[in-house]
Amino acid sequence: MPFNLRLLAAACAAALSVLSPACAQDYPAREIHSIVNFPPGTGMDIMNRWYGAKLSELIGKPVIVENKPGALGNIASEYVARSKPDGYTIMITPASSTFATAMSVFKKLPFDPVKDFAPVMLISKLGFVVVVDGKNPVNTIAELTAALKKKPGQGAYGTGANTGIVAAELYKVRAGLESNQVLYKGLYENLLDLYGGQIDFAALDPTSAFEPIRTGKLKALAVTSATRLGSLPNVPTMQEAGIADYDISPWIGLVVPAGTPQPIIDKLAAWHRKINSTEDAKKTLLQFGMDPLEGDGAAMTALLKRDIGRWAEFVRLAKIQPQ
Repeated sequence: MPFNLRLLAAACAAALSVLSPACAQDYPAREIHSIVNFPPGTGMDIMNRWYGAKLSELIGKPVIVENKPGALGNIASEYVARSKPDGYTIMITPASSTFATAMSVFKKLPFDPVKDFAPVMLISKLGFVVVVDGKNPVNTIAELTAALKKKPGQGAYGTGANTGIVAAELYKVRAGLESNQVLYKGLYENLLDLYGGQIDFAALDPTSAFEPIRTGKLKALAVTSATRLGSLPNVPTMQEAGIADYDISPWIGLVVPAGTPQPIIDKLAAWHRKINSTEDAKKTLLQFGMDPLEGDGAAMTALLKRDIGRWAEFVRLAKIQPQ
């Protein structure tokens, strides 16, 4: 490289090193866009809007929540991965599903879950809920298994997330079932078919399922996590319900596009830690069917890398064919 070009490159690098902290100091100078993987009314939508409102109050700038559903979360993830790494595009996502599980349930992803994102912090953990229509005479997983075995190849379940697919398919394998899979873009269509008898059961996130369970429209048979949920203390785990060697415990984290300056990541992490430390957050997460989960970006990266392998094994055990 000619000497003058080397000088120019060095000058540009020096300018950027000075500019980044200055930009971070002024951040945020405008609204932040919070991207949601799933449609309005879903658990992740409700959660993102709650966190968006709290973040807006904290920083004094608008936080605009944008739903970009489709392809089991891939559309939103790709959008964030391709966004400008300036801190103005963020995503609270069920990364165990949209990142770790997606690596195994899709033949090819339009993004790299590890390289295309900068993890900010862990937010919460949860367990999916296996539910039936509230009018269904089935009251336990054992009864659901018996009912489905009476119509091999004719039963069906519904879900709209990678975690729901893995949870239901692993249940099928462990219980020796031949039920069919029905994927839904939105919660409304899933519940409509469940209430109408078109499907036998559903595997839903607890935020979506909590209110219908509370009102009796849905009946919760079991949760997929290793321990019971604080919001549904009377609902057994799948293992307690008789499905051995079963633990599907999803988790949620905050990410930004790779290349986002570290000072901005640190600010976002500090704000969300402050939100999570409040009694309001603990109460709200409980209502969402979640528990707070502590961990910085490095901890989130380690958990993601571990779960890419762990969920690949779940997908293999559940005999799920990549799309």
